[in-house]
Amino acid sequence: MSKVISAAKAAELIKDGDTLAATGFGLSCWAEEMGISIEERFLQTGYPKNLTVMHSSAVGNRRDKGMSHLGYEGLVKRWIGGIAIASPGMAKLIEEDKCEAYNLPQGVITQLYREIAAKRPGVITKVGMGTFVDPRLEGGKMSPSTKEDIVKVIEIEGDEWLFYKSFPIQVGLIRGTVADENGNLTLEKEGLHMEVLPVAQAVHNSGGIVIAQVETVAKNGTLNPKDIKVPGILVDFIVVAKPENHFQTENTYYNPAFSGQVKVPVDGIEALPLDERKVIARRSAAELQPNTILNLGVGIPVCVGTIAAEEGVNDQLMLTTEAGSVGGVPAGLKDFGHAFNSEAIVDHDSQFDFYDGGGIDLSVLGLAQTDEFGNVNVSKFGTRVAGCGGFINISQSAKKLVFAGTFTAGGLQVKVEDGRLNILQEGKAKKFIKKVQQVTFSGSYASQINQPVVYVTERAVFELIDGRVTLTEMAPGVDLQKDILAQMEFTPVISAELKEMDTAMFQESWGKLKAIIEEKKVTSNEPELVPAG
Repeated sequence: MSKVISAAKAAELIKDGDTLAATGFGLSCWAEEMGISIEERFLQTGYPKNLTVMHSSAVGNRRDKGMSHLGYEGLVKRWIGGIAIASPGMAKLIEEDKCEAYNLPQGVITQLYREIAAKRPGVITKVGMGTFVDPRLEGGKMSPSTKEDIVKVIEIEGDEWLFYKSFPIQVGLIRGTVADENGNLTLEKEGLHMEVLPVAQAVHNSGGIVIAQVETVAKNGTLNPKDIKVPGILVDFIVVAKPENHFQTENTYYNPAFSGQVKVPVDGIEALPLDERKVIARRSAAELQPNTILNLGVGIPVCVGTIAAEEGVNDQLMLTTEAGSVGGVPAGLKDFGHAFNSEAIVDHDSQFDFYDGGGIDLSVLGLAQTDEFGNVNVSKFGTRVAGCGGFINISQSAKKLVFAGTFTAGGLQVKVEDGRLNILQEGKAKKFIKKVQQVTFSGSYASQINQPVVYVTERAVFELIDGRVTLTEMAPGVDLQKDILAQMEFTPVISAELKEMDTAMFQESWGKLKAIIEEKKVTSNEPELVPAG
């Protein structure tokens, strides 16, 4: 019996009250054809109703695709996800309190699928301690109607951990490139692997149905078994998608450099213009160590990779993305999570195992709301729900952490010239505030684990010292009182060794990054690793 059915027929198999898990990062590994069909069925019939919808990352194109297809009152009873902002329809549902909503760390969700598959009790981890996910703060609840505690604090041998409980999943939406008639699934044209296998295993072992969207169906026995990422025993139904519903990324239909079919030239990266973003990226790059395994967030942090290329130190970096790429050159926001010319692409859940265990030497993440105790909020602003994504996993596990962003927001205008920073117009919104609305990064937890944390802006650099935000550097050309202290809602500790930022960072040509890294190589006290055996 063929497993191939229409998306409409597959949508009819989803029952009221089911828990549905979907893979996806942007539009990578997301079953858009199924999303459309579920939406159409609901609008025509009012079914299915009261679903629990679960996904680990940003699923959508920040407009009308992805989880926005499911963003209807009545269709969704409960949302459990990593990021909402990529699907405005779903985000609006949460913001208007028309469904229960839990925002959990991206990596935890990917790992929870494995625990569900193996019928283990759940994920036990330090990830989320001291943040809004901690039940002693908010327990990950993102809307007023969200009441049930799904995260617990437990104690093991006198040490506190967070416990994320397992639960059965009745429907799995996954995606690949080709499936044979038995449902064996390949991913060769996907730029990411995501957690397609753990989701399929979790749903199958929960007694549910797994629906796989593909580009085409092959005859049994014609696929190389080493290319199979999900065995057919886990796939119940196959849906063949229209090309327009099978985009590789949020905005790219297919780029073979993302999925490893070709290597493309990337030497001619255009230099960044000399502005505040470049200054911030240069100062952030100065935190690089020799042979750094690096993770970069969206926005200004991505510019650190460009600075490394400009300064000729690419050989000192191994850039990674939380979605699973290792090496290569990370793509920009429209294709975020992917990379040109990756050396390897690993499964989403495995990448977070590596991250959570301290595999990242340095992460540069975006700087949003920050308070006097070093807490950072990137997940909720007013009623707008963005979501934490992989931010909590990455920020809590990196050996060293840099938050990079402008000092104020909303209309900031500066001029960088002759080794100085001139502030032409101040931003309307302060970023350094008395108390963050939501704790996405806990300064207190970072202090407990002795994690070095640096906050880099165009005019000032702060460090987290003894649990307090401490001013350690200021840009040439700025006034301490007028341009820094007056633009903050709290008074930071001012280091007795307060110094001026390197004036060369404020000039057209910097040229110092290689020497900075080489000096660290000489002065490092860390022992070299000796291969076992």
